[in-house]
Amino acid sequence: MTDPQHNNLLDRYLRLIELSNDLASTLNLEVLLDRIVQAAADLCTAEAASILLYDESNYQLYFQSATNLETPMMRGLSVPVETSIAGWIITQRLPVIINDAQQDPRHFKQVGETTKIQTDMLLGVPMITKDKVVGVLEAINKRTGPFTVEDQELLLALGSQAAVAIENARLFQQFDLISELVHELRTPLTSLNAAVALLQRNSLPEEKRKTFLKTMQQEITRLSEMATGYLDVARIESGRSPYHVRLVDLVEVVQECVQVMEGKVQERELTLHWTPTQGPLTVRGDQDKLKQVVLNLLNNAIKYTLPGGAVQVKAEYRQGEALILVIDSGVGIPPESLPLLFEKFYRVPDSELTAQGSGLGLFLCKRIITAHQGTIEVDSRVGEGSTFTIRLPASQST
Repeated sequence: MTDPQHNNLLDRYLRLIELSNDLASTLNLEVLLDRIVQAAADLCTAEAASILLYDESNYQLYFQSATNLETPMMRGLSVPVETSIAGWIITQRLPVIINDAQQDPRHFKQVGETTKIQTDMLLGVPMITKDKVVGVLEAINKRTGPFTVEDQELLLALGSQAAVAIENARLFQQFDLISELVHELRTPLTSLNAAVALLQRNSLPEEKRKTFLKTMQQEITRLSEMATGYLDVARIESGRSPYHVRLVDLVEVVQECVQVMEGKVQERELTLHWTPTQGPLTVRGDQDKLKQVVLNLLNNAIKYTLPGGAVQVKAEYRQGEALILVIDSGVGIPPESLPLLFEKFYRVPDSELTAQGSGLGLFLCKRIITAHQGTIEVDSRVGEGSTFTIRLPASQST
């Protein structure tokens, strides 16, 4: 007579093989992590599952993905290595089954408070490849009975496959960024090299010398912005740029950004109109990252507006949402470019004639606003200007 329990275990191992093949074919890190946690919850018949990635160089653990993750702002939450269950798994390189996590002094409660799921039972395993600890894979609250040794063995096997897949995805991600960076470095470096060669000529007129020095300054600024953009992308995509969430007044954020950009506005001979709503405009979010978005949009509006033009900024409350609008009278964006505008590395054709950029600013803006459960949209017409609109869930009306 066939043992039903044996058949069930065999089915689960067959499912593991199927999942492993699926993981091996995925190179998008974010998609991969989501598939891993779904697979962990499925294999262990758990209420939820999560992944924490380990940064060995900084000795830090980062909460990165979960089946019950409602907001991407949870990604990057730092979990203490010395005083957490996941930290114990990392340092000991051993799996653990805990039947009453709430009574365990190592239990890090902040994750559960944010995801709104209380961890009662926990099964955690290290994800290791080539003797390197990649992170921790956890299954939370078994649906029927306690976690078993069979659950642990299945999760260990999945964790090993997941570690290999994560490392492959990271290598692909790094190669993609580095190859694009090398490609983008060529143009400013070529310009700098040519300018230096010309400046070495004794017969060069003073006016030309000033022109080449200005070119060099512009290219150095471009290289600096490019390096910053690439580092920001790398941090966000690897989960090493945590969101520090609190109540934020968007009026204050925009006001600070407007003050920062006043010098550039005057330099470009533009007019800047700032129209705040009356009173605070409160959202839950990361103030520094929201400020980064507004500064980027303002910088773009100023760069792509010709001298004598105008930039307008508004902050207002509308039907449960906090809105920020950045409006310019600039060169505008062709309709065929609008759907691609927020993609990584995308730049509008011929835009370099007006201003230079890395093609990463709007991509980062989109990632940050999406993480805040908001949207960012653009409306533009060539020769008439552009309007960028940020919509965020308001914590209170004005």
